[in-house]
Amino acid sequence: MHIYTQQHKVYSTTKKIEMNLETEYRENLDELASHYRKVLELLGEDPAREGLEKTPMRVAKAMQVLTRGYEMDAHKVLTDALFKEDYSQMVIVKDIDFFSLCEHHMLPFYGKAHVAYIPNGYITGLSKIARVVDIYSHRLQVQERMTLQIKECIEQTLHPLGVMVVVEAKHMCMQMRGVEKQNSITTTSDFSGAFNQAKTRQEFMNLIHNK
Repeated sequence: MHIYTQQHKVYSTTKKIEMNLETEYRENLDELASHYRKVLELLGEDPAREGLEKTPMRVAKAMQVLTRGYEMDAHKVLTDALFKEDYSQMVIVKDIDFFSLCEHHMLPFYGKAHVAYIPNGYITGLSKIARVVDIYSHRLQVQERMTLQIKECIEQTLHPLGVMVVVEAKHMCMQMRGVEKQNSITTTSDFSGAFNQAKTRQEFMNLIHNK
């Protein structure tokens, strides 16, 4: 099988230009900041003191940026860059860096996503695969569901012969609290179509871990 592989290293820089949402906040920003001000009070702090005076608004802005994926349509990202192409071998975009927030403790988890699909008459722009990861990671998440959502988005939009997604991440809810295991890594995967064959899955796994 011929394989097209892209190791993704420059996406974070590019998306700052294309998705600079630092100044495009949602309507509830002031209300959100007021709640964070109350949280500081409940923690025993004085939100009026110099070091914390602007913290509620900073946190509100940060949370809106970190959850911007709710405002974005991952399917549309793929269809806007859909091209008819007679190519039916494996396409891999690996090492897609991401940060997300665990919905259980609202602490970050972060790592890399690896995505492969086998086209069925249509391909999409390689950066769009990374954009899909970005959209689903910028929501309150669990790693298992994020893995499934990425796979289903590609599957439902491109209708490929197969899709496989592997996500490797460290969870700060395990590093900073609870069991406090700083070096643990969680790996999740989901696949469909041609990747139901063990040989095809193994080929993908070998390629993403081949440095």
